[in-house]
Amino acid sequence: MRFRTYLMIALFAVAGLGTQLSAQKIASIDMERILSSITEYQDAQEQLDQLAAKWQQEINQEYDAIKGLYNKYQAEQVLMTDDQRSAQEEAILDRETKVRNMQRERFGPEGALFQRRQELVKPIQDAIYEAVETYANQNNYDFIFDRAGAAGIIFSSDQYDKTDEILRSLRN
Repeated sequence: MRFRTYLMIALFAVAGLGTQLSAQKIASIDMERILSSITEYQDAQEQLDQLAAKWQQEINQEYDAIKGLYNKYQAEQVLMTDDQRSAQEEAILDRETKVRNMQRERFGPEGALFQRRQELVKPIQDAIYEAVETYANQNNYDFIFDRAGAAGIIFSSDQYDKTDEILRSLRN
């Protein structure tokens, strides 16, 4: 009798879970394709790439200058007094510290490049997420996954790809 009761409870649980899972509606989109089709995003990325390249070049030039100072110091240190050596070493270390700080201020997690990316890209991403949310609410989707991202989707049927519909809604 007890086994029958457990079996019935298990069957009802599985049947209820199956009904609940089949009622969910899912879709997938290709966020990379959406972003690459938006001119403002491409312009922003190009601007960010140019800024990063310019800043990296400046930092590389500073490191080259420091290397030159160090090489000069190495060649001349035998002729220097202890005080002169200490002063030269300190000057080189100070300049290196300044360059590292500049690098962190520009490329760090909260650096100038991150801030600029927030200014340029975040409004575009917000508009896309709003379009996706509106689409999902209007069409009663429970989940919309990003096919291009690292969301862990191994397979997604093309029938669930709603990228073109999101693109159309962004153009309206």
